Amino acid sequence: MPLHRLFPYQLYLVISEEACRGRDFLTVARQAIAGGVDIIQLREKNIDTPAYLAKATQLKAITDHYNIPLIINDNVAVAQHIGAFGVHVGNSDTPPTEIRAQWGTLLQIGYSIEYLSQLDNEETLVADHLGISPVFSTATKTDTVTEWGLKGIELIRSKTNKPLIAIGNMNKTNAAAVMQAGANCIAVVSAICSAENPEKAAYELRNCLS
Repeated sequence: MPLHRLFPYQLYLVISEEACRGRDFLTVARQAIAGGVDIIQLREKNIDTPAYLAKATQLKAITDHYNIPLIINDNVAVAQHIGAFGVHVGNSDTPPTEIRAQWGTLLQIGYSIEYLSQLDNEETLVADHLGISPVFSTATKTDTVTEWGLKGIELIRSKTNKPLIAIGNMNKTNAAAVMQAGANCIAVVSAICSAENPEKAAYELRNCLS
């Protein structure tokens, strides 16, 4: 099976400089990988493309060294330029159909599911994996109205065979239950980026998924 169709990952870190609260985000990324993170998404919302590209290039050097896939949030040009594993988009970003039409299978496409009706649209059909957002209410996702909960994960799992990445207040108290409900992978921001010890936080989360 081609690499772009595989998703054998369990602990997905969504990182930004802001989320790391003044610490070097590259150092946090290294620590998170040491703790067990096996895929990383760079999500920078308020910088221009040259700055985004610079950060992505630095992070890609680290993820390549550890053989960790790097996903770029929304910016297809940056993802393509650095040879990222993929790109992740939401409802207000570049549509998956447009990305697929331009780049074919060169980029793994993740797509955020915030409403059940999205499971029937063409964007979901062409996406490689689905981000279920938010599973539980979180301060980092304030622009959505759905809180899926465990029942929501179970419902979505019953309607699609695509890999499901659960995001939204994921932590070591609920990670195992979310996986048991049907998620393939959990994605975290503050649980690792804001942790006093990112390596330890990642290690503890990863152990919950075993």
